[in-house]
Amino acid sequence: MEWGDGFVTPRRRSGVVVDTEVRLGPLVLPNPIVAASGTFGHGDEVARLCDPAGLGAVTTKSQAPFAWDGNPAPRLHPSTGGMVNAVGLQGPGVERWLADDLPPLVARGARVIASVWGRELDDFVTAAAAVAAAPGVLAVEVNLSCPNLHPRHDGSLGEPRSASDLVAHDPQATAETVRAVVDAVGETPVFAKLSPNATDVVSVAVAAMDAGATGLTCVNTVRAFLVDADARAPALGAGNGGLSGAAIKPIALRVVHDVTRALPGVPVIGTGGVSSGVDAAEMLLAGATAVGVGTATFLEPRAPLRIRDELVDWCARRGVTCVADLTGALHPR
Repeated sequence: MEWGDGFVTPRRRSGVVVDTEVRLGPLVLPNPIVAASGTFGHGDEVARLCDPAGLGAVTTKSQAPFAWDGNPAPRLHPSTGGMVNAVGLQGPGVERWLADDLPPLVARGARVIASVWGRELDDFVTAAAAVAAAPGVLAVEVNLSCPNLHPRHDGSLGEPRSASDLVAHDPQATAETVRAVVDAVGETPVFAKLSPNATDVVSVAVAAMDAGATGLTCVNTVRAFLVDADARAPALGAGNGGLSGAAIKPIALRVVHDVTRALPGVPVIGTGGVSSGVDAAEMLLAGATAVGVGTATFLEPRAPLRIRDELVDWCARRGVTCVADLTGALHPR
């Protein structure tokens, strides 16, 4: 069977046929590799370089019902084993995103998971209801966990934090938000994106699932701070940011493992530090159903396709004929 960027499953590698299909709750994906939110652009910018039809799904950058300028520059800074960002969820707002950005992405064959955020509960509900009704959107991701956006009530930066960050630590607020979104979107699957910064991520995960979530995305970035020693100032314009990349893989694996042990069978998109096929296999073995690829895309736009191919190679060399069989298949040490 020929290798290409399009939807082909199963795949033959080294004489071994590997079935790459996975079931993420009610969603059937041709392979487990999902472009993570915030790293694949608003629409088809990255898709012009990385054929989205060859991925399991694309999670789009989080949108609110309103346009948002994001944080002041600089917004990105390299760090050991990754980067720290404080983009601040810049976006055109749901209405413009639906009109301008979603159609060209869907036209390229993407299976879209639309991410939404808000400053208050009604924002989540409004954004989720709008994207859920759009052609090409398979599911809604509720971003409960952005660590680097802290708007004041007057719109300037500072405390109090956004609803997304406050909800990330509070099981009751998580349940309230997820339940409201689930009620607003009808039959559309809802995935709650969790923060690794919560004191008890498992309790937040349980609250989200009890409130009707279809599954979870684990995890968002880890709270971080960088200093520009020469300037004697914070390296980022917003001060605090979120660490992503290889440095957070052990944290993401821990959260995925803890959550899936507490909630057996829950569909999880394991995200954080994945930059190779082996990383993807590790995430699946820890309990994930699908694997999000994020920061690796900044350096290499086609990284999700490469990781997909490497994962299949890894399976073929070990006689694994079904990628889905890897989920949670850890042996006791």
